Amino acid sequence: MFAALPAILHRFHGILFKIDSEFRHHAVQSPAGCVIIHLPVPCTGHEPVKPAIESLQFIRGQLADVSFNLFESHVFEYTGPRSLKTDFPLQPRFHQTMNTYDNPKIFGQHDEDTIKQIHRCLAVGGTRAVLCADGHKGYAQPIGGVVAYRDLISISGVGFDIACGNLAIRTNVKSADLRQDMKSIMDEVVRRISFGMGRQNRDSVDHELFDDDAWKLKPMSHLKELAAAQLGTVGSGNHYVDIFADEHDNVWVGVHFGSRGLGHKTATWFMEKAGAKDGMDVAPAVLRTDSNLAQDYIEGMKLAGRYAYAGREWVARTVVKKILWAKIEEEVHNHHNFAWQEEHDGEMQWVVRKGATPAFPGQKGFVGGSMGDDAVIIEGVESPESKAALYSTVHGAGRVMSRTAAKGKRGQPGRITREEMDQWVREKGVVLRGGDLDEAPQAYRRLTDVLVEHGNTIRVLHTLRPLGVAMAGRDVRDPYKD
Repeated sequence: MFAALPAILHRFHGILFKIDSEFRHHAVQSPAGCVIIHLPVPCTGHEPVKPAIESLQFIRGQLADVSFNLFESHVFEYTGPRSLKTDFPLQPRFHQTMNTYDNPKIFGQHDEDTIKQIHRCLAVGGTRAVLCADGHKGYAQPIGGVVAYRDLISISGVGFDIACGNLAIRTNVKSADLRQDMKSIMDEVVRRISFGMGRQNRDSVDHELFDDDAWKLKPMSHLKELAAAQLGTVGSGNHYVDIFADEHDNVWVGVHFGSRGLGHKTATWFMEKAGAKDGMDVAPAVLRTDSNLAQDYIEGMKLAGRYAYAGREWVARTVVKKILWAKIEEEVHNHHNFAWQEEHDGEMQWVVRKGATPAFPGQKGFVGGSMGDDAVIIEGVESPESKAALYSTVHGAGRVMSRTAAKGKRGQPGRITREEMDQWVREKGVVLRGGDLDEAPQAYRRLTDVLVEHGNTIRVLHTLRPLGVAMAGRDVRDPYKD
């Protein structure tokens, strides 16, 4: 019942592989120093057999972590010498159209592990990929990574915090009218808005999205009560409610968070059904978009997207109307963990952005820095670079060290002290409520630097100076893996 993989000969520097002739048309050389061989195997389950694309990565002559991601099935793993046996018959009759862009479009400087991740995403069937300047290593797909697929959708790419995004509201208030009251204003923000893991909104929020038919699908049918209780809560980690002033002294309210427990539990359920492997250095879990599981996932993702929009609108508008007693002049709202069906290169593709902001010509976006840095309102522009970037840009400044490195753990100090963080924030004149060392400004790049890397793909419309920042407290664990 076993079928042996054809013999492979490797030349170390030339990365030359000789593959049995019947498999040769499935091979493509990757600039990351490996060769990807796409081999179809049948799926198991109750549905008719469908082809699945297996990615076998041979890096520098060693057979590295080979994952069999069977759509709607299980993950099988093998690490060992350069021969492999599998109980799935190899069927070279199926030919997958290979990606036409072997190299991802990379903005800025990145470590080797992050670059390997974006290549791995291309290897499982992506047609094009982009790594934004704020990118860093994530789970299966890097944060700041953008991948386009013709007939696949990546659950790992969207990630656990489905539809995480930003909303900024420009008000009719001037910052000069608030400066003397910022401490009491930020006290009221953390009193009125719920921050932290598993929190529920003190105010019951009724919204039309709870009438959506998508709630009848699994697992959303079991999550509706939780979602209703958490609508309008912010969560923890790098999620925030900020008050800014722009170059004209106009006050803005900015929020950053996603679909809370609804998104996390929805993503977890679908990843388990798709046979995804937990971890960072693994191939992303992808589904054929014509499968029942993928169709249900897309409906669940869109529902989580509407939920995230409603939550951010409730929080930001509550701060504007009931804390600042101001009027709304303009809203700029965008997801940055989501999959959109878009036209690129003359064909419709699923574009999965993980920690990346859509930036089509004329489209506005709100991009935050850190608790002690400026944020910006940007607008996409048309250019060859914009097209190469799949009309995507940064979603923030991007981390330069992990949470553990910044904060430390188990009694071991991190690289940043509380005194250093407090001094930075104090010198910037920011009134801070909550926050911890893993979110200190020193743990991030500077936003101005990453924006420069994206050149003429965007233009900055407004620079927002932080006046007050509210986040979950230091003792609250971040429940989201992204």
